[in-house]
Amino acid sequence: MDGIEEKIGAHTDPRRLTYIRLICDAELADLPNEALEAICDSEALYVLTSAEGEKLAIVEGREQAFAAAAANRLIPVSVH
Repeated sequence: MDGIEEKIGAHTDPRRLTYIRLICDAELADLPNEALEAICDSEALYVLTSAEGEKLAIVEGREQAFAAAAANRLIPVSVH
């Protein structure tokens, strides 16, 4: 095994993977003003996506993003 399989196991269901990364400026610009009003630090927003690239959630804080993945029985993978 190599790469991601080595880290999570070859028998992991890929539908349980969620990729976690910082939100990009274009995505931030697309958020409604009401959502931005509730955010303390817009530079600390993380996006959780499925393996197919579907946005599952936007969370403030890296630790909270990983906690959200765990709470939903997803396997978090950090993307840089």
